[in-house]
Order: sequence, then structure tokens, then C-alpha cells
Amino acid sequence: MTTSLSNKERLEIPRGKMPAQDPEKRSRNFREVNLGLDLHAARLEAQRCLDCRTRPCVDGCPVGVAIPEFITALADGNLPTAAKALQQHNALPAICGRVCPQESQCEARCVRAVKGKPVAIGHLERFVADWALQRDVSDNAPRVPESGKKVAVAGCGPAGLTVAGELVRLGHEVTIFEALHDTGGVLRYGIPEFRLPKRIIDIEVARLTRQGVQIECNVIIGKTLSLEQLRRDYDAVYIANGAGLPMMLGIPGENLKGVYAANEYLTRVNLMGAGQNIEATTPIIKGKKVAVIGGGNTAMDCVRTARRLGADKALIVYRRGETEMPARIEEVHHAKEEGIEFVLLTSPLAVLGDEKGWVTALRCQKMELGDADESGRRRPMPVEGGEYDLEVDVVFNALGTRANPLLTATAPDLKLNRWGNIESDENGATSLPGVFAGGDIVRGGATVILAKGDGKQGAAAIDSYLRQKE
Repeated sequence: MTTSLSNKERLEIPRGKMPAQDPEKRSRNFREVNLGLDLHAARLEAQRCLDCRTRPCVDGCPVGVAIPEFITALADGNLPTAAKALQQHNALPAICGRVCPQESQCEARCVRAVKGKPVAIGHLERFVADWALQRDVSDNAPRVPESGKKVAVAGCGPAGLTVAGELVRLGHEVTIFEALHDTGGVLRYGIPEFRLPKRIIDIEVARLTRQGVQIECNVIIGKTLSLEQLRRDYDAVYIANGAGLPMMLGIPGENLKGVYAANEYLTRVNLMGAGQNIEATTPIIKGKKVAVIGGGNTAMDCVRTARRLGADKALIVYRRGETEMPARIEEVHHAKEEGIEFVLLTSPLAVLGDEKGWVTALRCQKMELGDADESGRRRPMPVEGGEYDLEVDVVFNALGTRANPLLTATAPDLKLNRWGNIESDENGATSLPGVFAGGDIVRGGATVILAKGDGKQGAAAIDSYLRQKE
């Protein structure tokens, strides 16, 4: 690092804080919660980096972002270099800077975390990426000659966009087929505006299309086109259609009116604007007392969205304790600031309703933590005599999702696991020659950055496959 600060001086710089909207105001609007760092704050935070020789932060990044390089350039005030270093290994940096769980990945590996707080890598990634978007700065790495090969990608989410962006850089012609009427996949329909503004998705996607990625919406692979058709018309296929089928609660009353699957609810609000203004035509039930079952990021998105749509009482019902919650620490913190209540060590037993079939309450069971289960977390055990009812009018099921069989049901030779996910090797290759897969359709419900990591790895494997065919 070329700044004049010594390591001792860098260690004395406290971690900066991300400016955010006032909790009371933001809990009633859909504007982005985090406001972003200014240049002075970003450079100061970047100067906390010790420029380690071992680069552990890079090892913690699923897409291998050149973290020390972009942070060093930012600390020196060289923003064009910082932007190009960031974009070199990350097709969607402004998105990753907002929604990736850096605290459990790159920041968890930061040596400063051993005796203090890590460098705020995610905040710096967002700052540099936004600076580049505002000025239309792109990585101008030389493109390799066109290969003459065509690749089809099923799904325009994080894995599909990443694999497409990487493949066009490698000289291949890429077309993404998206089932919905707009781009982004789970980035658009699953993540609320207050966490990831749609304009950021639009700008990032536009940058990829300028680089040569072609996108066709309203095409359902398995209905509009078959996988076999794609295999005939393209030299390789990458399946990244996600996992959009909700897991059911498996309790009495889950079919009552007022019970939502999380992905349906978020799709209505995020993709169709339901409930956000008087012009919105998509129907949505606005509960006054809502309960969200689950403890992940999707549960946080649901409960915070319900709060913004007018819920006076918004509850997270989770069967373990807060330390076991898979949601990002920042999202839990923001939810608490916005008045979300956490009903922990509590498991749902049944949804109760009135004579007209509308939700009136959630019957719950108090739990306590026992020994660790196969996930490594302590197993929740029922407390004797711990049944009680929570008065609510809307219940959200945010227990997770599984693979939608629309595509896979039409490809009998495509090998699946017992959960219906596509089986692939470490490079994303499936049981069908020339067909690769990644993201949630392989992993089940996972994070954006893991899907992007799959896309990047898949692109390298597809490139190798295509060149071997030559």
C-alpha cells in the first residue's frame, strides 16, 4: 500500500459506520436503508487494510475478488484503478456490495478481525462499484477473439448473469432465457427495494448487455422451449433457473386465507409493486399483526416488508435462538431498529382461523436447545406445557425453497438428487454432455454470492469444454 501510514497508525483507525435512514422513517418507506459512504469515509476505511501478504480475504470470497488491489487503489484515491480491479473478477459488484454476507466470508478472514473489527470490505465494494456505475466506468480488459460458439443460459439470476458475463469475455456468444418479464431473477423478485434498489440491477444488467450478453424474457425452459431444443441449437447449456418452489410448513391450517409463502409475497411486492402505491394493481393482504416463520434473510425481508406495508405488530417466529439465526447480522440489527419483534425458541404447531377461513392466530410451542444436530447447531426440543397462541392475521412461511420441476421434469436423463436438485460435479458439469448447472437449482436455497461463484466456475468449465470440442 502506497499510503504513508504505518501499520500501527492503520490499526488505530476505528471501523467506520455505514450511514443509514432513520429507523422510524424507513420502516414506512421502501427507499434504500443504507446510504453509502462518502469519499473521505471510504478512503479512511480503506486505510485500515494492512495489505497482508497471505491475502486471506480473497480466499474467503467465492468469486475471488482482488480485494487488496481495489482497497489499496481506493486508499490512494485512485478510483478508476480501484473500479477496474473490482470489476475484473466480479460481474455484479454493486449488487454484491449490498447483499453478500461479507461478515461470514471475506471479512471473517480479515486478520483485523482476530483482535478487533475487520475492514468493512462490503461497504468499500459498494462505494467503488457505485462510483463506477455513476461514471459508466467498466473494466476494459481486452476481449479474446470470437470463438464462434453459442451458449444458452436458463435463468437471469445471479448465477446466470455471472456465467454469461464471464463467457462473453472469453469470446463466446451467450443468450440468457428468463421465465419472468424482467431481468435479475431472485435479485429482483426476492430482495426488497430497501436492500437492493431495482435501478442497481438495471444498470448492472445493462453493462452486461453492452458487453454482448443477449437476454430474452418470457421464455420458460421446459414450457416455451425444451432443454433438448437448447442442446440442439447451442454448443453448451448452463442451467441457473434457481429454486422457486416453497417448502411447506406441514402443519394444520397452512391453507387458510392469510397464509403466504415468502417467495409469493415478495414477488408480488418486489416485482409487481403490490401495496406500495395506489396505482398498484397486484392484490396483497396487508396484515396488522403478522408472524413470519423462519430466521433467514428471506424471513427478514418478509417481516420488514410487512412493516412497511402497515403492520403494527411484525414478528419473527424462530425455533432456535438469535445466535443460531442464519440471517445476516446487519439485517437482524436493522429489523430490530425498525420495531420488529423476535419470538425466539418458538416453533409453530398450527395456524388457527375463523369460520370464514381467515387466519386468527398462530399456535406455538416453546422450545429449548439440546445437543447439536447434523447442521452443527443445537437441536430445538419442545418444552413440556409450553403451548400458547399468538394473535395474528397474516402468517408468512419463510422456511426455504426447493427446486421447481418445470425444467427438470422434461429432461428425464438429467440426474437429480433426492430433493430434486440437479446433480453436478465440482465444475458444474451435469449428467448430460455439454449441460452445466449452478446456483440454487444445484445447491437448494443459498446466497447470491455462492450462486455467482458457481457461475464463475461454470464459465471456466464451459470455456474449457468448448475449446476441447474444437
